[in-house]
Amino acid sequence: MSVVHRLTVGWLVDHLSFINQCGYEICDSFTCPDGVTLSTPVTSTEGCRGSSTFVATFSSNSGPTHSPEDATETEGKTAKLKYVFREEFFDMSKPHIVAPPEEQLCQGCPEMSLTEIKKRKRKCLFNQGELDALEYHSKVRKLIWEGTLHLVQEGLKSGFLHQRTAERSCRKNNVPVVCGLAELCEMAKQFPAVNEGDHPAVYVLEEETSSPEQDLLSCVTENTSNHAKIIVLMGQKYLVPPKSSFLLSDISCLQPLLNYKKKYDVIVIDPPWENKSVKRSNRYSHLSSWQIKQIPVPTLAAPNCLVVTWVTNRQKHLHFVKDELYPHWSVKILAEWHWVKITRAGEFVLPLDSLHKKPYEVLVLGRVQGDVKEALRTSEGVLPIPEHKLIVSIPCTLHSHKPPLTAVLAEFIKPDVECLELFARNLQPGWTSWGNEVLKFQHIDYFTLVQKE
Repeated sequence: MSVVHRLTVGWLVDHLSFINQCGYEICDSFTCPDGVTLSTPVTSTEGCRGSSTFVATFSSNSGPTHSPEDATETEGKTAKLKYVFREEFFDMSKPHIVAPPEEQLCQGCPEMSLTEIKKRKRKCLFNQGELDALEYHSKVRKLIWEGTLHLVQEGLKSGFLHQRTAERSCRKNNVPVVCGLAELCEMAKQFPAVNEGDHPAVYVLEEETSSPEQDLLSCVTENTSNHAKIIVLMGQKYLVPPKSSFLLSDISCLQPLLNYKKKYDVIVIDPPWENKSVKRSNRYSHLSSWQIKQIPVPTLAAPNCLVVTWVTNRQKHLHFVKDELYPHWSVKILAEWHWVKITRAGEFVLPLDSLHKKPYEVLVLGRVQGDVKEALRTSEGVLPIPEHKLIVSIPCTLHSHKPPLTAVLAEFIKPDVECLELFARNLQPGWTSWGNEVLKFQHIDYFTLVQKE
């Protein structure tokens, strides 16, 4: 289970375990007259970046190849390939910045007023944004400190977390160079317009078929099977978990998701918030508040849909979600939860009272308002959303790889509900995922082949 410990204050979550429990196993049939050929269903889409047309081909010869010593030498024999996410991407053995001894988690929560934090951190004047952030932090810091301490203590007792005894050498992770998915979405706009009446709303990954790449970018792609599949896009391989679906597009091409005709009981949103760091790094394109408000959440949401939005620690964004975005979508705010990032030893990855960056992020939870009877029906047998909870986990070192919410939300939603993630960068079984980088962390180079049967 991805939930290692569950307490009243929240959950200690194992993000790596969740990924590896998603079922990244692929059944392949090998034939080896002069080499190895796999009959794995693989979507192959190859081409150069400058072209506006690409061709996607599915064939028995387009799967992953293996060296002769790895091959099953009996013709027609089935082998099972198992992939796991590379463990080094969760090798958070020490904090990014070590807190002073009096602020370390094991010392107990020091009582600290807003005035004291200001005095200790800066002698210069604070702008209004910084003052708002300090005021918010002073309200939540005790909840975060004490709740994290209880969960960390449980993790240390069970052996999931380990006290740091000696400095480990910092391994440099070999991060895959992933093809430009966002750029591909831009190029897709050059494709000829499709007559929706003649075009399917769903593209199912089959055993062997062929289809133009336009199908992949103009409708929702589904893996309805019980095993993972590999899709090859612009020469890059991506793993698609079982029972998952996705749409690779940007915000200007959301119509295929609406054509999918599904209503979702859970919608998780991780908007590309605008901030100075994003502008400087040019890591991904950001959206304005106005653009985020245009996302058709009311159209996608089922009655009483649970909406969860990830928010950065900028108070401007938190106020926008609570005061503008949720009212615009007719979503009633229920709770604010916090994701707390810790090391393998149970330390905050950054000092809790750091002025610039905090070791936590905010989740705002709410429900779409609608028919009262329908709301009562859909809430039968599930617990009400608590006002505050902590999700404590060792973060992935890959930028913006958020922890899974499937297990922590399970007790507050009915089983087998329809779930959607917007601005996703990875896939999950049982979920529909959308974004212009929706396959980013599904790249096969983030995984290791660990087992052949």
